[in-house]
Amino acid sequence: MMHVDLDAFYASCELARNPQLRGLPVIVGGQGRSVVLAATYEARALGVKSAMPLPVALRACPQAIVMPPDFRLYSYISKSIFTMMREITPDVEQVSIDEAFLDVKSARRRLGLPTEIGARLRAVVEAKHGVTCSVGIAENKMVAKLASTHAKPNGMLLVPAAATQDFMLTLPVGALWGVGDKGEAALARFGITQVSELFQLDLPTLQSMVGNAFGLHLYHLARGRDFRGIETGRVEHSISNETTFAVDQTDLRVVESRVLALCDQVAGRLRASGQVARTLAVKVRISDFSTANRSRTLSSPTDLASEMYPVAQQLLESVDLRGQGVRLVGVRAEHLLPRDAAVHQPTLEQAVQARDYRSAELALDQVRAKFGRQSARLGATLTTETR
Repeated sequence: MMHVDLDAFYASCELARNPQLRGLPVIVGGQGRSVVLAATYEARALGVKSAMPLPVALRACPQAIVMPPDFRLYSYISKSIFTMMREITPDVEQVSIDEAFLDVKSARRRLGLPTEIGARLRAVVEAKHGVTCSVGIAENKMVAKLASTHAKPNGMLLVPAAATQDFMLTLPVGALWGVGDKGEAALARFGITQVSELFQLDLPTLQSMVGNAFGLHLYHLARGRDFRGIETGRVEHSISNETTFAVDQTDLRVVESRVLALCDQVAGRLRASGQVARTLAVKVRISDFSTANRSRTLSSPTDLASEMYPVAQQLLESVDLRGQGVRLVGVRAEHLLPRDAAVHQPTLEQAVQARDYRSAELALDQVRAKFGRQSARLGATLTTETR
């Protein structure tokens, strides 16, 4: 089993496009109070982490260069790399835009040892796109993922089956798949922080401490056992974008304008991935940090901002702001399916209107692909805040 993880993917894509930035602390993120989407290892060494609020990241690393995200570029490079993976083996499970598991047993006779396959993939990815990846190889998915983590950045680690247990005994319990912060804290209450300590417990004792299901799960993981196979049908279940205002926004016209811009971004990503959404969700966070989520099933699956925005606007209006300003808004497309597989039943008038809207939004895609995302915008997003 092979785990492939693209190193600091969004940031690496920006470095490939702007080679003069190599060796510098670079952050991919929005403006104002947005969060860090990715950071180069130079920025990470100074304390920058993914999902960290951008102002906090800039306090830790004031010399960082902040780049706005370009999801169209990231999607294009990701698709190309996954095509390379599927040329190695059809047994590819895409976990995210920058991470995958490959079962390479069937490719060994044709392409050689797993280490040779991994080395070839890493070289081709870097040569074609200028981004690097880390590869872990082991007898199962969990150990392969742990191996790729140890290989970062831009490395490869093989954990032979005979060495699996010794490798596992070197790890903290927080490294185990599915443990998380709560599981780690639960084990710490019993003085267990290392896999080596977990390994010493028999199954009944472990289950008495954390419950039957979780105890059995931990018992197997401590021994390097993972019975999951490759899920080749796994697809992205949602596409979302969100933004944090520089100051809490009380002008609902500005909030609605931002929601429209987010619909535009999400719709563009849907079209780029060849998918449509059956459900639309809106996320709103207000000044006291309370967050509301609203969603609605669409009358027909869509990948058009012009069809998403009226629904998003209604969902936004349904949120009780309690007289407070809006801190953050987000739009999420859910229940995705391939566009070719979607069933549409519009009226004649709706069909004509949708055709016109589609032509306009596809034209926007073409302009942005050639001149960059900021080269063309929906007119209604040009509020007083952005003029």
